[in-house]
Amino acid sequence: MKSAVWYGKHDLRVEQRPVPEPGPGEVLIQVKACGVCGTDVHIYEGGKGAAAVTPPTILGHEFSGVVVKAGAAVRSCQPGDRVCIDPNCYCGTCAACRSGLAHFCTQMVGYGTTVDGGFAEYCAVDARQVYRLGAHTSFAQGAMAEPAACCLHGIDLCGIRPGHQVVVIGGGMIGLLMVQLARLAGAARVALVEPVAAKRETGRKLGADVCIDPQQQDTAAALRQGGLTWVNTVIECVGRPETIAQAIDLAGSKAVVMMFGLTKPDETVPLKPFTIFEKELELKASYINPYTQARALELIDTGRLDVTSMVCPPCSLEALPGILARPSLRAKGKYIIDPSL
Repeated sequence: MKSAVWYGKHDLRVEQRPVPEPGPGEVLIQVKACGVCGTDVHIYEGGKGAAAVTPPTILGHEFSGVVVKAGAAVRSCQPGDRVCIDPNCYCGTCAACRSGLAHFCTQMVGYGTTVDGGFAEYCAVDARQVYRLGAHTSFAQGAMAEPAACCLHGIDLCGIRPGHQVVVIGGGMIGLLMVQLARLAGAARVALVEPVAAKRETGRKLGADVCIDPQQQDTAAALRQGGLTWVNTVIECVGRPETIAQAIDLAGSKAVVMMFGLTKPDETVPLKPFTIFEKELELKASYINPYTQARALELIDTGRLDVTSMVCPPCSLEALPGILARPSLRAKGKYIIDPSL
């Protein structure tokens, strides 16, 4: 099968690999769509994402497809099922799992990180990680269930209540999902801070009341003009020290600052502890997607969550190294790989 294999920093090769044989509790999925995530970019650049990756590994953790073969012990799905996967498989026996904190599992298997993932024509996965797609959900939408599930976990931690004011910094795929989820959580006013005009326009269509260009406008003044006079939640979706610092500055008293964007492991953020004290801020972060995949799929299938407005036309595996290497390409939107192209 055709596969995109990571061998190290800036070394991703599209090559032939044997089609995996599913074990007794596994299914073989013919991959129809696999999203390119910021984590994949971090790995390509030689950094660490949610988990360390040992080369050679087939990347890709946001994927959907069709079950073509099921192991002897599998009862939850069958060949022909249209499915997506939760790529993070927990052991169930370590201290974290037994304490209800399975996403901190010390023996976690991560498809596309610790083991081969979805940037290939086929992938064998534990049947426990498989979720059937709804009747109205396409493969491209199914591939977006994993990032949507991660965003849901972050939104849950924000504690947004009806009537709250929310600022989202960064209008990429994740930021645009956060705009919508903040609305669904009950926010009365949502602002999007994003320098790219096309992304601001998409954000406006998806529910942002105020869209601000931070390179041309005074962000704090624009928020006040837009009616956001007491910001309850700021969700940072860029992953840069300067935008995290900006999130702290924009937050109102007693606000939650959600540091959702993934920084490089060695980056630091200069902050003034007095500001945290004076505003009584809560600084939070969100790690992967514990038990939110089914909710994400339900929101997608019912049309409550738009996961396609920010997606580019599907690309081949051969295009993947260029996408990972060129920020100018990724700035155009979310890329999905179709291994059959």
